[in-house]
Amino acid sequence: MIMKNIDLVEKEKNVSPGREVIVRVENLTARLEGNTILKDINLEVHRGERLFIVGRSGSGKTVLMKHMIGLFRPAEGKVTIKGMDVHGADERELAEIRRSFGVLFQSGGLLGSMTLEENTALPLTDRFDIPEDLREELVRMKLAMVDLAGYEHLFPAELSGGMKKRAGLARAMVLDPEILFFDEPSSGLDPVTSAELDRTIVGINEGMGTTMVIVSHELSSILAIGQRIIMLDGDEKAIIAEGEPRYLLENSADRRVVAFLSRSAD
Repeated sequence: MIMKNIDLVEKEKNVSPGREVIVRVENLTARLEGNTILKDINLEVHRGERLFIVGRSGSGKTVLMKHMIGLFRPAEGKVTIKGMDVHGADERELAEIRRSFGVLFQSGGLLGSMTLEENTALPLTDRFDIPEDLREELVRMKLAMVDLAGYEHLFPAELSGGMKKRAGLARAMVLDPEILFFDEPSSGLDPVTSAELDRTIVGINEGMGTTMVIVSHELSSILAIGQRIIMLDGDEKAIIAEGEPRYLLENSADRRVVAFLSRSAD
């Protein structure tokens, strides 16, 4: 997929030919309080990839993600997940769509009055009537996957920033979603903790085949684990580049792209 004003990158450097499209955004225009934030956005997310949505502050990264998961309704265009229209689905399809993805928001979203075990179990408690012993086993498994085994009875106030992020990830994973969406997962973390979270994300992606869509401005994470990026521009309100991040850094003719990926001044 090559669009107007997007760097012409070699597609074989991005994803395997023929890989299944699991999320598709078509001609999406986003408006908030009468202001156009994004216009005519088209993109595909391929099953099993790690896609980063990047750009400067105010470029619409989180707005795009919230449209993709159904929190915001497009002014124009549509979003489909597994072929189902996120904003036009019937109740049965909507339930299937919601089961297919998990979300880790920037704050982690943990409830301070609940233990780590109770927080992680929330999606199970809200949607399913399952035996307590099975629920506890599922929670322990997910916490172990993010290196939080043995911390089940701690409260969020007793966790470090990195532990809170991993706890939020465990909760997002508890229903075994096919897709995980992340909103600035490394925000507020020191470089070492951020790198540890990156390794956890890659481990889940490669071990379980989970598709990852990651909103981020953290250059170290983008270059270290990003397989493909789309870059948004706040002035154009559009995607201005798409491709493998290091390839774009070395080959893009758009100085905005190179400046962002090298952290240099325009």
